[in-house]
Amino acid sequence: SLGMCFGTRAQDEPTAALVALLKKLPTVASDAGRDSVSATIKSELRTLLKREDGMTRSFDAVPMSRIDAPDGTFRLFTWNIPHTNGSHHYEGLLLVNNKKGPMVHELRDATATITAPEVPELGAERWYGALYYQVIPVKRGAKTYYTLLGWKGYSSVETRKVIDVLHFKGGQPRFGAPLFGTGRPKANRKVYGYAFQATMMLRYDPTMERIMLDHLSPRRADMEGQWAYYGPDMSTDAFVWDKGSWSFEADIDARDRQKDPRPFNAPPPAPKP
Repeated sequence: SLGMCFGTRAQDEPTAALVALLKKLPTVASDAGRDSVSATIKSELRTLLKREDGMTRSFDAVPMSRIDAPDGTFRLFTWNIPHTNGSHHYEGLLLVNNKKGPMVHELRDATATITAPEVPELGAERWYGALYYQVIPVKRGAKTYYTLLGWKGYSSVETRKVIDVLHFKGGQPRFGAPLFGTGRPKANRKVYGYAFQATMMLRYDPTMERIMLDHLSPRRADMEGQWAYYGPDMSTDAFVWDKGSWSFEADIDARDRQKDPRPFNAPPPAPKP
């Protein structure tokens, strides 16, 4: 029994080291110091994910965003490095259960070079970094698309929320898919910016089978388009999975708990000047 006890303790030591590093990260004073701690976090986590129990190991004690695909296809770990100027850098490791065995992909945050974030499909090496907190798998034909909801600290004045899509092409992870809206071309992901002191609801409601989100408006009409001055305006929008795409519904009644996933015919949005 002593051997078993020791075995369990040895197994938990790497997790404990990871927890200690994550707790240390925000306390380090300099950006260079935080980047260095984060690099160690990445290497420790990669080592754990490459072990035989990488897909099944419990990471519940680790204070890091983690998404486990309900079908066991992948585990996605994301964390952020807050910088002293109020911006954030994102890191991610994606463990994929391939036919040849588990494989670890490193995600590289390229936010600074992605000027129109709703447009491109992206790969692991050029990723629109975020901390993911919810996954909604949807199917179009035989292919599964994993819709991801994420938080994205952006600057000292602006925060963002992201609806992204993870899917696989030839075993390789791709982020973004043309699943949003009815226009041509469709958006590959949805990005919402708002004042950093505000909060925005973005969550999947399984009873209503909808992604529910606060509608954001500028504080004043002359601030249109400047996301740092946006905040929730007490109305709620939604995305409903319908006929192979996330169909947008404006101004729904969030208290309406009827389980009717069919989109009602919302009035067309007012044309933008």
